[in-house]
Amino acid sequence: MAEGWWSDGLPGARAGPARVRLPGRGNNRGRTMTFQGWGWQREASQVGAWVPDAAGGRGATMPRRTSGEPFARVPGAPRTFWAALWAERRGGREGALGPGKMQEFEGCDPARRIHESWRGPPGCKRSLAWKLRRPAPTYPRAAGDAPFVWLSLHTLKIVMGAVKKSTKDPTAVERANLLNMAKLSIKGLIESALSFGRTLDSDYPPLQQFFVVMEHCLKHGLKVRKSFLSYNKTIWGPLELVEKLYPEAEEIGASVRDLPGLKTPLGRARAWLRLALMQKKMADYLRCLIIQRDLLSEFYEYHALMMEEEGAVIVGLLVGLNVIDANLCVKGEDLDSQVGVIDFSMYLKNEEDIGNKERNVQIAAILDQKNYVEELNRQLNSTVSSLHSRVDSLEKSNTKLIEELAIAKNNIIKLQEENHQLRSENKLILMKTQQHLEVTKVDVETELQTYKHSRQGLDEMYNEARRQLRDESQLRQDVENELAVQVSMKHEIELAMKLLEKDIHEKQDTLIGLRQQLEEVKAINIEMYQKLQGSEDGLKEKNEIIARLEEKTSKITAAMRQLEQRLQQAEKAQMDTEDEDKKCLQECQSKFDSLQKQISQKEKQLVQLETDLKIEKEWRQTLQEDLQKEKDTLSHLRNETQQIISLKKEFLNLQDENQQLKKIYHEQEQALQELGNKLSESKLKIEDIKEANKALQGLVWLKDKEATHCKLCEKEFSLSKRKHHCRNCGEIFCNACSDNELPLPSSPKPVRVCDSCHALLIQRCSSNLP
Repeated sequence: MAEGWWSDGLPGARAGPARVRLPGRGNNRGRTMTFQGWGWQREASQVGAWVPDAAGGRGATMPRRTSGEPFARVPGAPRTFWAALWAERRGGREGALGPGKMQEFEGCDPARRIHESWRGPPGCKRSLAWKLRRPAPTYPRAAGDAPFVWLSLHTLKIVMGAVKKSTKDPTAVERANLLNMAKLSIKGLIESALSFGRTLDSDYPPLQQFFVVMEHCLKHGLKVRKSFLSYNKTIWGPLELVEKLYPEAEEIGASVRDLPGLKTPLGRARAWLRLALMQKKMADYLRCLIIQRDLLSEFYEYHALMMEEEGAVIVGLLVGLNVIDANLCVKGEDLDSQVGVIDFSMYLKNEEDIGNKERNVQIAAILDQKNYVEELNRQLNSTVSSLHSRVDSLEKSNTKLIEELAIAKNNIIKLQEENHQLRSENKLILMKTQQHLEVTKVDVETELQTYKHSRQGLDEMYNEARRQLRDESQLRQDVENELAVQVSMKHEIELAMKLLEKDIHEKQDTLIGLRQQLEEVKAINIEMYQKLQGSEDGLKEKNEIIARLEEKTSKITAAMRQLEQRLQQAEKAQMDTEDEDKKCLQECQSKFDSLQKQISQKEKQLVQLETDLKIEKEWRQTLQEDLQKEKDTLSHLRNETQQIISLKKEFLNLQDENQQLKKIYHEQEQALQELGNKLSESKLKIEDIKEANKALQGLVWLKDKEATHCKLCEKEFSLSKRKHHCRNCGEIFCNACSDNELPLPSSPKPVRVCDSCHALLIQRCSSNLP
């Protein structure tokens, strides 16, 4: 007896000692060992004992002498396991592996799955159901022994080597854990998707967990980036390499790069995985990637999952996802900031579920058989009902087809008659069109001749008008030159006028000043004149006084004569009075001298006043001459302005004549354009008649297989660039070159036409408008 202890504490394992029979040969035959602890089953399995099965149901044991011998993990462990199968040299059945080969299995009942794998060809549902109905072979054991699973020594060596390797290499444990999680997530996703029964979206939890597990699998063993700009630390680098290996993956890469919300390589990698799942080509892309290990070594370490056999196993499991339909919205999701954490709560079970595992397996197997039979019956019933309905529909369709055949025959007869009528009408239309063409040709020729004659006359008129226009333009040029000269002269005159106005203003100011001075001089003159008059009055008075004095002198002379006579008569009396007379004479002489002095002074003053008056008269004459000159310049300027106004009037008249000539020229051009429009209309009518003739002869509808490129832009058609027929010409174009809709004579509703037919139809419609 031997004791063993296992301390990992697997959920659902039984505690306490357990007696296990060793299956060894020779001395070890029938030997028993005792194991204690939570992991006694795993400990016993590692030393090569018969491991008791908790459920004890059928299919849990294997016979000793068979062509294959399994090794299974304990109940309650994750639902994946390894099985080592070996075959004797004397021959094995179909589906058995060779000696020492390892194969991976998964499921709730590993022994049953292994039994199915070597007892019959795998993958056949009907074979599986047939094997489940048969009782599984059991190994004969003593009473009270628990059910056991046979483990050969050869298998024990392989398993013990794998266990030792796994305990020494932590990366192998990581790969095994990731592989198990990938299996669980893929299996759970497929089962839930099939039970879900419709297209999956981004919010589906098993699908989110699948992407998280795939992200962890692709991140395992990535090399540390060596430069700042390299993408080796993320999974986008190896996924971007798929484009070079698989040309069909270029569309996914381009669409991922065109997504506007993605900023990090990790977000692009997540979007790439979602698009690959929607295309159902994830397994193909990753298979091309893991084959090229030399290229993968640039991104992954040698112990990475993608570099080992586990990567190939995961790629093989991904093939099963092709049965899933997913519709994922990649554009609106925030793939850069999502946290990729695996949720283990989806895969954990309660203790009651673990304890009742085998019972549930048996019930599930029975229910599977029942569901399979019911499903077969349902399918058969549905196929029978569908066949009955199909027979009824075929009978109805047959009757309808017979009726339609009769109607079609009648329609064919009617169409043949209509065809004959249309042919006769076509012949008549052709005759009429030919006649119309001949008439139109004659009309066009006559119109061309009249147009040529009219054009000759119009050419002559046009030449004359052109000559007149040239002369008028020359004249206009001369007038414009003269006008420019006049304008320059006008500017000079305006400048001169401004200067003259300034001079006039200055002279007016001086004139005002001179007038003020003149008024002052006038006032002075008036004063002097008044003074002169006063002096003249004084002179007159003095002349009167002188006259009086002369009279007095004459009287005195007379009196003196009388006195002389008297003196002669009385010399004595004179001698007495002589002194008195002398005195009187002296007084008169003195008074006369004083008066003469005053007269001479007054005469001097009069001369001075006369000279001043002459100076003032001369100054006034010069001012009057300056005024006259300024008046002459003003009149000259007025005459020049009148001449400019007359020249402007002449220029306006010439402009009016030029406008009239331009109107005549435009009218002649309009006449020529109308003739050209008539000619173009006649040409368009001829082309319409030709096109109508072509339409009567029939257009060819191009087939989809015959067109690989767009006729206008010559771009190749693809899934994104679809083919579209033009309903007018029947050719095939892309959406950008045929994004037009117009009503045609064959269809009153607007239909799709190409760009060239659209332009032609619009030109035809615009030419037909009045």
